[in-house]
Amino acid sequence: MNTPALTCFQFSITNHVAHLVLSRPEAMNTMGPVFWRELDGVLASLHQGNAARALVISSTGKHFSAGMALDVFGGAIHLDDASPEGRAAIADLLAGLQATFTRLETLRIPVIVAIQGGCIGGAVDMVTAACIRYATQDAFFCIQEINIGMVADVGTLQRLPKLVPLAVVKELAYTGRRLSAEAARQYGLVNAVFDSPEACLAAALQCAQEIAAKPPVAIWGTKQVIHYARDHSVDDALRQMGWVQGAIWSNAHVREAVTAMKDKREGRFPPLAELRDF
Repeated sequence: MNTPALTCFQFSITNHVAHLVLSRPEAMNTMGPVFWRELDGVLASLHQGNAARALVISSTGKHFSAGMALDVFGGAIHLDDASPEGRAAIADLLAGLQATFTRLETLRIPVIVAIQGGCIGGAVDMVTAACIRYATQDAFFCIQEINIGMVADVGTLQRLPKLVPLAVVKELAYTGRRLSAEAARQYGLVNAVFDSPEACLAAALQCAQEIAAKPPVAIWGTKQVIHYARDHSVDDALRQMGWVQGAIWSNAHVREAVTAMKDKREGRFPPLAELRDF
Protein backbone atom coordinates (compact mmCIF):
# COMPACT_ATOMS: atom_id res chain seq x y z
CA MET A 1 0.00 0.00 0.00
CA ASN A 2 1.13 3.55 -0.68
CA THR A 3 0.96 6.08 2.13
CA PRO A 4 2.12 9.70 2.01
CA ALA A 5 5.04 10.88 4.11
CA LEU A 6 4.04 10.97 7.78
CA THR A 7 5.16 13.44 10.44
CA CYS A 8 3.36 12.08 13.52
CA PHE A 9 3.92 8.39 12.83
CA GLN A 10 6.26 5.79 11.43
CA PHE A 11 4.59 3.08 9.40
CA SER A 12 5.70 -0.26 7.97
CA ILE A 13 4.36 -3.66 6.94
CA THR A 14 6.46 -6.80 7.53
CA ASN A 15 5.24 -10.37 7.01
CA HIS A 16 1.62 -9.18 6.72
CA VAL A 17 1.82 -7.26 10.03
CA ALA A 18 1.36 -3.50 9.87
CA HIS A 19 3.14 -1.44 12.53
CA LEU A 20 2.11 2.15 13.23
CA VAL A 21 4.33 4.02 15.68
CA LEU A 22 3.48 7.34 17.35
CA SER A 23 6.74 9.19 16.74
CA ARG A 24 6.63 12.61 18.42
CA PRO A 25 8.03 11.80 21.88
CA GLU A 26 9.25 15.38 22.34
CA ALA A 27 5.58 16.42 22.31
CA MET A 28 4.45 13.38 24.34
CA ASN A 29 2.75 12.15 21.15
CA THR A 30 -0.12 14.57 21.57
CA MET A 31 -2.94 14.66 19.05
CA GLY A 32 -3.10 17.77 16.91
CA PRO A 33 -4.81 18.28 13.54
CA VAL A 34 -1.99 16.61 11.59
CA PHE A 35 -2.17 13.57 13.88
CA TRP A 36 -5.87 13.11 13.12
CA ARG A 37 -5.46 13.57 9.37
CA GLU A 38 -2.53 11.17 9.16
CA LEU A 39 -4.13 8.50 11.32
CA ASP A 40 -7.36 8.67 9.33
CA GLY A 41 -5.44 8.33 6.08
CA VAL A 42 -3.37 5.34 7.21
CA LEU A 43 -6.41 3.50 8.54
CA ALA A 44 -8.38 4.18 5.36
CA SER A 45 -5.53 2.76 3.26
CA LEU A 46 -5.21 -0.30 5.47
CA HIS A 47 -8.94 -0.92 5.27
CA GLN A 48 -8.99 -0.76 1.49
CA GLY A 49 -5.81 -2.74 0.95
CA ASN A 50 -4.95 -6.33 1.74
CA ALA A 51 -1.21 -6.28 2.43
CA ALA A 52 -1.68 -6.38 6.22
CA ARG A 53 -3.53 -9.00 8.25
CA ALA A 54 -3.07 -7.37 11.66
CA LEU A 55 -2.13 -3.92 12.92
CA VAL A 56 0.11 -3.13 15.89
CA ILE A 57 0.14 0.41 17.29
CA SER A 58 2.99 1.39 19.60
CA SER A 59 4.68 4.59 20.67
CA THR A 60 7.98 6.25 21.48
CA GLY A 61 9.36 8.09 24.47
CA LYS A 62 8.22 8.07 28.07
CA HIS A 63 4.48 8.16 27.38
CA PHE A 64 2.22 6.44 24.87
CA SER A 65 0.27 9.68 24.36
CA ALA A 66 -0.80 12.66 26.44
CA GLY A 67 -3.99 12.94 24.39
CA MET A 68 -5.32 15.98 22.60
CA ALA A 69 -2.79 18.79 22.27
CA LEU A 70 -3.99 21.61 24.52
CA ASP A 71 -3.09 24.26 21.94
CA VAL A 72 -5.74 22.72 19.71
CA PHE A 73 -8.39 24.31 21.90
CA GLY A 74 -6.65 27.65 21.55
CA GLY A 75 -6.85 27.96 17.80
CA ALA A 76 -6.64 24.84 15.64
CA ILE A 77 -10.18 23.86 16.58
CA HIS A 78 -12.76 26.58 17.12
CA LEU A 79 -15.56 25.62 19.48
CA ASP A 80 -18.17 28.35 19.20
CA ASP A 81 -20.48 28.29 22.21
CA ALA A 82 -21.99 31.71 21.50
CA SER A 83 -24.89 30.57 19.33
CA PRO A 84 -27.08 27.52 18.68
CA GLU A 85 -25.50 27.22 15.23
CA GLY A 86 -22.01 27.20 16.69
CA ARG A 87 -22.91 24.61 19.28
CA ALA A 88 -24.50 22.44 16.58
CA ALA A 89 -21.21 22.61 14.66
CA ILE A 90 -19.41 21.24 17.72
CA ALA A 91 -21.43 18.03 17.40
CA ASP A 92 -20.46 17.68 13.73
CA LEU A 93 -16.79 18.33 14.51
CA LEU A 94 -16.81 15.68 17.22
CA ALA A 95 -18.46 13.21 14.87
CA GLY A 96 -15.47 13.53 12.56
CA LEU A 97 -12.98 12.89 15.36
CA GLN A 98 -15.04 9.98 16.66
CA ALA A 99 -15.13 8.46 13.17
CA THR A 100 -11.34 8.30 13.04
CA PHE A 101 -11.10 6.14 16.16
CA THR A 102 -14.11 4.11 15.04
CA ARG A 103 -12.00 3.17 12.01
CA LEU A 104 -9.86 1.14 14.44
CA GLU A 105 -12.93 -0.76 15.58
CA THR A 106 -14.30 -1.33 12.07
CA LEU A 107 -10.94 -2.01 10.42
CA ARG A 108 -11.03 -5.30 8.53
CA ILE A 109 -8.05 -6.59 10.52
CA PRO A 110 -7.44 -6.88 14.30
CA VAL A 111 -5.72 -4.01 16.10
CA ILE A 112 -3.25 -4.58 18.94
CA VAL A 113 -1.89 -1.71 21.04
CA ALA A 114 1.36 -1.71 23.03
CA ILE A 115 1.13 0.99 25.73
CA GLN A 116 3.95 2.45 27.81
CA GLY A 117 3.80 5.29 30.31
CA GLY A 118 0.83 7.61 30.23
CA CYS A 119 -2.24 6.84 28.17
CA ILE A 120 -4.12 10.05 28.79
CA GLY A 121 -7.30 11.70 27.58
CA GLY A 122 -7.74 11.13 23.85
CA ALA A 123 -5.29 8.24 24.03
CA VAL A 124 -7.80 6.33 26.16
CA ASP A 125 -10.42 7.02 23.48
CA MET A 126 -7.98 5.54 20.98
CA VAL A 127 -6.91 2.37 22.75
CA THR A 128 -10.42 1.39 23.83
CA ALA A 129 -11.26 1.06 20.12
CA ALA A 130 -8.53 -1.58 19.68
CA CYS A 131 -9.03 -5.33 19.95
CA ILE A 132 -6.15 -6.19 22.29
CA ARG A 133 -4.15 -4.03 24.70
CA TYR A 134 -0.75 -4.83 26.21
CA ALA A 135 0.93 -2.48 28.70
CA THR A 136 4.17 -1.91 30.56
CA GLN A 137 4.34 -1.96 34.36
CA ASP A 138 4.67 1.83 34.47
CA ALA A 139 1.70 2.44 32.19
CA PHE A 140 -1.35 4.24 33.48
CA PHE A 141 -4.69 5.38 32.09
CA CYS A 142 -6.34 8.70 32.86
CA ILE A 143 -9.63 10.21 31.69
CA GLN A 144 -7.98 13.62 31.71
CA GLU A 145 -10.89 15.54 30.21
CA ILE A 146 -12.65 16.03 33.56
CA ASN A 147 -9.45 17.63 34.92
CA ILE A 148 -9.66 20.36 32.27
CA GLY A 149 -13.36 21.02 32.75
CA MET A 150 -14.95 18.96 29.99
CA VAL A 151 -16.58 15.60 29.26
CA ALA A 152 -14.58 12.91 27.46
CA ASP A 153 -16.16 12.94 24.03
CA VAL A 154 -14.35 10.75 21.48
CA GLY A 155 -15.26 7.25 22.66
CA THR A 156 -13.97 6.55 26.17
CA LEU A 157 -17.33 6.86 27.91
CA GLN A 158 -18.98 4.68 25.26
CA ARG A 159 -16.38 1.90 24.95
CA LEU A 160 -14.77 1.69 28.38
CA PRO A 161 -18.01 0.49 30.08
CA LYS A 162 -17.94 -2.46 27.66
CA LEU A 163 -14.48 -3.39 28.92
CA VAL A 164 -14.42 -2.78 32.69
CA PRO A 165 -17.03 -2.56 35.48
CA LEU A 166 -19.30 0.47 35.24
CA ALA A 167 -18.48 1.69 38.74
CA VAL A 168 -14.79 1.77 37.81
CA VAL A 169 -15.57 3.86 34.73
CA LYS A 170 -17.58 6.29 36.83
CA GLU A 171 -14.82 6.66 39.40
CA LEU A 172 -12.20 7.36 36.74
CA ALA A 173 -14.45 9.66 34.72
CA TYR A 174 -15.65 11.69 37.70
CA THR A 175 -12.29 12.07 39.45
CA GLY A 176 -9.67 12.03 36.70
CA ARG A 177 -7.62 9.59 38.78
CA ARG A 178 -4.97 7.37 37.22
CA LEU A 179 -5.61 3.66 36.69
CA SER A 180 -2.40 1.66 36.98
CA ALA A 181 -1.43 -1.03 34.49
CA GLU A 182 -1.84 -3.78 37.07
CA ALA A 183 -5.30 -2.59 38.06
CA ALA A 184 -6.18 -2.31 34.37
CA ARG A 185 -5.08 -5.92 33.92
CA GLN A 186 -7.18 -7.06 36.87
CA TYR A 187 -10.24 -5.30 35.46
CA GLY A 188 -9.63 -6.72 31.99
CA LEU A 189 -8.74 -3.51 30.18
CA VAL A 190 -5.29 -4.84 29.27
CA ASN A 191 -4.48 -8.43 28.39
CA ALA A 192 -1.02 -8.55 29.95
CA VAL A 193 1.59 -6.36 31.66
CA PHE A 194 5.31 -6.42 30.79
CA ASP A 195 8.51 -5.22 32.41
CA SER A 196 9.65 -2.99 29.54
CA PRO A 197 8.42 -1.30 26.36
CA GLU A 198 10.56 -3.68 24.35
CA ALA A 199 8.94 -6.76 25.89
CA CYS A 200 5.50 -5.22 25.51
CA LEU A 201 6.02 -4.48 21.83
CA ALA A 202 7.55 -7.91 21.21
CA ALA A 203 4.44 -9.54 22.67
CA ALA A 204 2.16 -7.36 20.53
CA LEU A 205 4.09 -8.21 17.37
CA GLN A 206 4.12 -11.92 18.25
CA CYS A 207 0.36 -11.88 18.75
CA ALA A 208 -0.08 -10.06 15.45
CA GLN A 209 2.08 -12.63 13.68
CA GLU A 210 -0.02 -15.46 15.07
CA ILE A 211 -3.16 -13.72 13.81
CA ALA A 212 -1.59 -13.12 10.40
CA ALA A 213 -1.03 -16.87 10.03
CA LYS A 214 -4.78 -17.59 10.17
CA PRO A 215 -7.17 -17.36 7.18
CA PRO A 216 -7.77 -13.59 6.79
CA VAL A 217 -11.44 -14.01 5.91
CA ALA A 218 -12.02 -16.12 9.05
CA ILE A 219 -10.33 -13.42 11.14
CA TRP A 220 -12.52 -10.82 9.41
CA GLY A 221 -15.64 -12.84 10.23
CA THR A 222 -14.57 -13.36 13.83
CA LYS A 223 -14.06 -9.63 14.37
CA GLN A 224 -17.45 -8.87 12.81
CA VAL A 225 -19.22 -11.38 15.04
CA ILE A 226 -17.52 -10.33 18.29
CA HIS A 227 -18.31 -6.66 17.80
CA TYR A 228 -21.90 -7.36 16.81
CA ALA A 229 -22.44 -9.62 19.82
CA ARG A 230 -21.16 -6.89 22.16
CA ASP A 231 -24.05 -4.59 21.27
CA HIS A 232 -26.90 -7.02 20.50
CA SER A 233 -28.94 -9.71 22.22
CA VAL A 234 -27.81 -13.33 22.17
CA ASP A 235 -30.63 -14.27 19.78
CA ASP A 236 -29.76 -11.48 17.35
CA ALA A 237 -26.05 -12.29 17.56
CA LEU A 238 -26.64 -15.99 16.90
CA ARG A 239 -28.70 -15.11 13.86
CA GLN A 240 -25.94 -12.81 12.60
CA MET A 241 -23.42 -15.60 13.23
CA GLY A 242 -25.32 -17.82 10.82
CA TRP A 243 -25.33 -15.14 8.15
CA VAL A 244 -21.60 -14.50 8.50
CA GLN A 245 -20.66 -18.18 8.52
CA GLY A 246 -22.88 -18.86 5.55
CA ALA A 247 -21.30 -15.99 3.66
CA ILE A 248 -17.61 -16.85 4.22
CA TRP A 249 -17.48 -20.62 4.84
CA SER A 250 -14.65 -22.31 2.92
CA ASN A 251 -14.04 -26.08 2.91
CA ALA A 252 -10.70 -25.36 1.26
CA HIS A 253 -9.58 -23.11 4.13
CA VAL A 254 -10.54 -25.70 6.73
CA ARG A 255 -8.69 -28.46 4.86
CA GLU A 256 -5.60 -26.27 4.50
CA ALA A 257 -5.64 -25.27 8.17
CA VAL A 258 -5.94 -28.89 9.33
CA THR A 259 -3.27 -30.08 6.89
CA ALA A 260 -0.90 -27.32 7.95
CA MET A 261 -1.30 -28.32 11.61
CA LYS A 262 -0.59 -31.95 10.78
CA ASP A 263 2.43 -31.02 8.67
CA LYS A 264 3.65 -28.54 11.30
CA ARG A 265 3.86 -25.70 8.81
CA GLU A 266 2.14 -22.36 8.30
CA GLY A 267 -1.07 -22.43 6.35
CA ARG A 268 -1.36 -20.77 2.95
CA PHE A 269 -4.45 -18.61 2.68
CA PRO A 270 -5.56 -15.91 0.23
CA PRO A 271 -5.67 -12.30 1.42
CA LEU A 272 -8.86 -10.32 1.74
CA ALA A 273 -10.02 -8.74 -1.50
CA GLU A 274 -8.87 -5.19 -2.04
CA LEU A 275 -11.62 -2.61 -1.80
CA ARG A 276 -11.87 -0.26 -4.75
CA ASP A 277 -13.61 3.09 -4.92
CA PHE A 278 -16.26 3.72 -7.52
